[in-house]
Amino acid sequence: MSYTSEKLIDDRQNGVFRVHRSLMTSPEVYMDEQRRIFDHCWLYVGHESEIEKPGDYVRRTVAGRPLIFLRDSGGEVRVFYNTCTHRGATLCREDSGNTRVFQCFYHAWSFDNTGRLLVTPGAEGYSSGFRKADYNLRGPARVDGYRGLYFVNFDRDAPDLVDYLGAATEYLDLVFDQACDGMRVVDGSHLYSVGSNWKLMVENSMDGYHAPTVHATYIDFVKDSGGGQRGNALNTGGGLDLGNGHAVMESLAAWARPIAYWEPFFGDDARADIEAILDDLIARHGEERARRMAGTFRNLLIFPNLIINDVAAITIRRIEPLAADRHRLEAWALAPKEEVSGSARLQRRLDSFLTFLGPGGFASPDDVEALESCQEGFRADEPEWSDISRGMSTAPNPQDEIQIRTFWRAYVSMLDTGKFAERVTSLEAPATAAMEAAS
Repeated sequence: MSYTSEKLIDDRQNGVFRVHRSLMTSPEVYMDEQRRIFDHCWLYVGHESEIEKPGDYVRRTVAGRPLIFLRDSGGEVRVFYNTCTHRGATLCREDSGNTRVFQCFYHAWSFDNTGRLLVTPGAEGYSSGFRKADYNLRGPARVDGYRGLYFVNFDRDAPDLVDYLGAATEYLDLVFDQACDGMRVVDGSHLYSVGSNWKLMVENSMDGYHAPTVHATYIDFVKDSGGGQRGNALNTGGGLDLGNGHAVMESLAAWARPIAYWEPFFGDDARADIEAILDDLIARHGEERARRMAGTFRNLLIFPNLIINDVAAITIRRIEPLAADRHRLEAWALAPKEEVSGSARLQRRLDSFLTFLGPGGFASPDDVEALESCQEGFRADEPEWSDISRGMSTAPNPQDEIQIRTFWRAYVSMLDTGKFAERVTSLEAPATAAMEAAS
């Protein structure tokens, strides 16, 4: 089967783009994408600040594989499969912690945090052909990081991470350069499962079209508090194909942002402090780049399943497929290290994060309801196709869908050929890079 010809309609001449709904319902498709996409792409595992000290570790599941993301006693970042090399039992059974030794609860085989097998109880029972070095912990073929974000790749022949990220690094830099001394993941995370195909969450995470309807309550809340004054913001900016399946939707910030964009519900006493953030950004990065950081928001996809939302706050979203009709979402708040715990700046950021994207916020519950409703609707026999044609032949607009089409073009191309679709630089109007109107 050719996914490109049978499951995707990409008619650029007539401005029609449709995706067959079986891509969101078929267990066979789910198995294909695990082998052809997740086994070969760089996949996010964690941020360096989560394992700040030697011996720190966190548990993760990436592409169905249990992993330990850690910093060894010498300070090196490592990733191991979370399975004992003896009989396969889960080795690390805590979500996070600090240790020099991992001991399997089954037969007490013990490993140091460089992966070396240290102890095999009853070692005298093994023959001379048994070598401890053969049982050291193992990990994914490739591990690499960019700006503190660490990724794994299960394909030894995969391109280097920086080459894979390509043009997406510009947008990652816009996020990470907001900090004076680097970013950190704030303690705690949101973890929840959703009864829908994982690709619907990818779409939703960078879709501006649903905001005025699904998030109308939040928009009204901002307006009622005297905010959202830049009414043209929702019509300024748009999506961009960044190559290798990566995409971004960038627009003027219409709503509250704790980074140099004051809103009345932050309080009058916060205004001078927020304006000082902008002054500092201008001093460090110049007027144009600073105002782009502070005055625009961006929803960035790192293909296939990492979303960096720099909107109400900075959020890392990792989408883990579980089945054709279920996925798990993990979300973390990212903040500059200088915003220390208890500070007014960090409190504003976390309040903004929770108000919009928190488990009881204005956005996340409604988004989950929308996606699960779509999955329920897919049980109907007709229509067979979902439409993603908006903006194929018009001037760029944040409510258009080129960023979603970018994902789907890469997705079916990877399923068919193992290679990414060619980057769209024509026939679809790209967003302006800096949006000079940002202020």
